Amino acid sequence: MDSPFFIFLLLLIVDAVLVHGRMSTEISFDQNYEVIWGDNHVVSLNQGKEIQLTMDNSSGSGFGSKMTYGSGLFHLRIKVPKRNSAGVVTAYYLTSQGSSHDELDFEFLGNREGKLCRLQTNVFADGQGNREQRLHLWFDPTEDFHNYKILWNQHQIVFYVDNIPIRVYKNQSNIGVGFPSKPMQIQATLWNGDSWATNGGKTKINWRYAPFKANFKGFDVSGCQVPTSNSSNTHNCSSDKYWWNKQKFWQLDREKQKQYEHVKYKYMTYDYCTDRTRYPEPPLECL
Repeated sequence: MDSPFFIFLLLLIVDAVLVHGRMSTEISFDQNYEVIWGDNHVVSLNQGKEIQLTMDNSSGSGFGSKMTYGSGLFHLRIKVPKRNSAGVVTAYYLTSQGSSHDELDFEFLGNREGKLCRLQTNVFADGQGNREQRLHLWFDPTEDFHNYKILWNQHQIVFYVDNIPIRVYKNQSNIGVGFPSKPMQIQATLWNGDSWATNGGKTKINWRYAPFKANFKGFDVSGCQVPTSNSSNTHNCSSDKYWWNKQKFWQLDREKQKQYEHVKYKYMTYDYCTDRTRYPEPPLECL
């Protein structure tokens, strides 16, 4: 007869499959990604289950997905550079090609030692960006890995930190607001942003602390693949055969909405929607 412990363990496994659709497994970097920049500044760790990007005064580095996508829930687990990282930008984003590109950005803006690292998000549609929001996180992102996610479907884009929504960008194309619709590649980069990233560019990189190191895990991808980034045909990616397009993901539920409001109230330090110097008239999506 099966032991109670075995039965309990079996039930846990069945529950995990029912809730998540499959067992969670770590896959290696090269199954879905490849190095796109600074090859000699990219280090593979833990049999390809972890990648470290490095930057010194000769180069930064980056990697990108082998495929492009038209919708999905994208994630990476990230640990950003420690110590004095002023001017250093760790970026994780989706981007299309061309001058009128679409882009969804997580950008970690480094700071002087003892000062808080800021997280900036941005949304580009048809080449138009300037939709920055910045916040201080409720933890130190240099100390451990945390999960950063982007949900993208035909109704909304949601940025998550450890499953907590920190930004929502709704599809309001019916009133003329740009909404990303082009096939996008996943990219992660570590680069020199000291012309703007810290104190408006006044605080520069201290190269004595180089090499700067950012680490990444979690290379599985839940996305609707599109054959080429030059294709404009993503209509099949709005199908509800993909779980992230189902109605429950068209808006935040009550609990997630409360979490989102709390983050905006307590941690947000800049929102382009309220910047009257840049925008005397609020952008349409902010009304």
